[in-house]
Amino acid sequence: FGGGERMDILSRFFAVPGALFLRWIGALGDAFLFLLEGLRQIFIAPKLFIKVLQQLYVIGTKSLFVICLIALFTGMVLGLQGYYVLVKFGSVGFLGAAVSLTLIRELGPVLTAIMVTGRAGSSMAAEIGVMRISDQIDALDVMDINSMAYLVSPRLVASLIAFPLLTAIFDTIGIIGGYLTGVLMLHINEGAYFYRIAHSVTAGDVTGGFIKSIVFAVCVTTVC
Repeated sequence: FGGGERMDILSRFFAVPGALFLRWIGALGDAFLFLLEGLRQIFIAPKLFIKVLQQLYVIGTKSLFVICLIALFTGMVLGLQGYYVLVKFGSVGFLGAAVSLTLIRELGPVLTAIMVTGRAGSSMAAEIGVMRISDQIDALDVMDINSMAYLVSPRLVASLIAFPLLTAIFDTIGIIGGYLTGVLMLHINEGAYFYRIAHSVTAGDVTGGFIKSIVFAVCVTTVC
């Protein structure tokens, strides 16, 4: 093949993935601009407080039961499996540290985000989707009501408040679940369990978990 033909083959070979990548970049840019507009409307939208309270009930309060349920069983499983691993090394006293750090650093924010996405995020997406296909969002624009300020910003603020609080509840209930299996069922020392929690968990661990929950709140709300 000549040089021109090789260049033509290479250009056709990279054309499809290149077009897909550019489309993905464009969609990512649209989502980022959407998020920025939602954040901007927080500071200028009228009567935002009442709408935020309504969304806090939907996103936070209605998700509380499933969060507590999953947290309890997650902590119990961590306590059970952690015990059988640590007992091989004669370190069952570190069970409290293992359960608490696993929940606070990683599992708490992640599982909270998953549970809220399934419970409240799907409802949020379905509600706004129905409003879009039934032209209710266009009706808001016709009535000179900013649809971003009315629909997106309250949900964003409510998620930023609810996700860290639900994560804290998840971590606490999970530690209690680890206590149920580790102390009450497997009979490790109760004082050792809580002593390791108090001396292993630092402010940086808690702060890191809350930062992750805030990032998940922004991602989940923007996508939904």
